[in-house]
Amino acid sequence: MTRKNTWAGIAVALLLSLPIAACEDTKTLQENEQLKVQVAELQKENGQLGNDIETMTAARDTLAQENETLKAEVKALKTKRSGTKAASRKRRRS
Repeated sequence: MTRKNTWAGIAVALLLSLPIAACEDTKTLQENEQLKVQVAELQKENGQLGNDIETMTAARDTLAQENETLKAEVKALKTKRSGTKAASRKRRRS
């Protein structure tokens, strides 16, 4: 009789544990799906940020070239002005 009760208890425990396990599996699957969506969004953002970095790097390089060109122009203008100022001073003193 006790063997029958033992088997019956095991069967009841097994039957009760199946819905709980299934519920946990469903919850885990939902969490996994949410995480997959978040990972996809993060990968998309990462790709966009990479594109933004490339764009900004190109813009920085262009600005650096422009800056060097303008510095050279300013230097050339300063050199020209200093020569003309000296010549004009000599004329006034004479």
